[in-house]
Amino acid sequence: MDTEVLASPAVPRSEAAPEALFPFLDLKAQFQTIRVAMLAAIAAVMESQHFILGPEVERLEEEIKRMTGAHFAVSCASGSDALVLSLMALGVGRDDEVITTPFTFGATAGAISRLGARPVFVDIDSETFNVDGRELARAVTSKTKAIIPVHLFGLVADMESVMAVAYKCGAAVVEDAAQSLGASYRGEAAGTLGTTGCFSFFPSKNLGGAGDGGLITTNRADLAIRLKALRVHGAPIKYQYEMLGINSRLDALQAAILRVKLPYLPAWTEARRRNAQHYRRLFTEYDLLAHVQMPAEPDGCIHVYNQFSIRVKQRDALRRYLHKCGIPTEIYYPFPLHLQPAYAFLGYRSGDLPRAEAACREVVSLPIYPELKPDQLEAVVSAIAAFYATSDFKGE
Repeated sequence: MDTEVLASPAVPRSEAAPEALFPFLDLKAQFQTIRVAMLAAIAAVMESQHFILGPEVERLEEEIKRMTGAHFAVSCASGSDALVLSLMALGVGRDDEVITTPFTFGATAGAISRLGARPVFVDIDSETFNVDGRELARAVTSKTKAIIPVHLFGLVADMESVMAVAYKCGAAVVEDAAQSLGASYRGEAAGTLGTTGCFSFFPSKNLGGAGDGGLITTNRADLAIRLKALRVHGAPIKYQYEMLGINSRLDALQAAILRVKLPYLPAWTEARRRNAQHYRRLFTEYDLLAHVQMPAEPDGCIHVYNQFSIRVKQRDALRRYLHKCGIPTEIYYPFPLHLQPAYAFLGYRSGDLPRAEAACREVVSLPIYPELKPDQLEAVVSAIAAFYATSDFKGE
């Protein structure tokens, strides 16, 4: 699930950036801490003149394999392609159904549709924003070939219920772990609980490159072999096309950049988690819990807070107020996929998936990146408190 930064109509992008007290995501601050190592890694690739796959990519795959505990790791060109390649390797195609959530980036369902399969959307859990396992069980049919749970915002979905449904109906499970590298569920790493795990290295991710990039984890040797062939046009040996594949190779430059960043990821994750805890304390101190639903972190889960998304009433009015105060925010996601024009052919109507639809009206994401300072976090929460103290809000 590659996540692009979207600005809602309530806060036009052209107006937001110049007035912000600090960025919603400050990649420049991160770069300054690793600048020397980053430039050296880029220079080494340029000296090698080996730009596609090769040793840098293989080393990155090995390092992420060790980090996650997966048996195999296969890189590709993007998180979106990771989903497509996973479904291709599993043989998903026309007349198959793949169950997923409508509260996600478009690539999740787009991967299903690109292969001619039919997305089946089910509602979410209101607390976690992840797919509701009870709804999954009700959506299964004889055509169900796979399930794609999305580990939204950095929180792993309820994989016990997902895997129970999958086991009962014989479906594969493709984890959309684009936002959750480093997250875990009952001691198991995101991306290792299902049949495959799909990661994105889009720049806004907690491990982001200098462009697009993705990776698939799996514990199945047969799938790893197929994935490696599918990403190079279906040719396990050059010019010998054993299957219909695509061009989805990771650049060596991206791998080198990601390898510089990867050792820092645990510390960056802890900083995100500290910022999340600081937010929770501040929302309590400012007596805002009646107005704001905090992100859930169920027992046994390690949330990596790729986003810190809260749920509020009068979301758009709050965003306009925060914009005037110089506080940047974003919305992930403003419209559920089942009501998007691209999926009108599925026949969903407003009200069919009410919890996902409500989330799209009520969620707003706050800055959470590791380099944020405590006074910046307090500026965010104090501005939210000021909004809920205004006569305008009280009159709504």
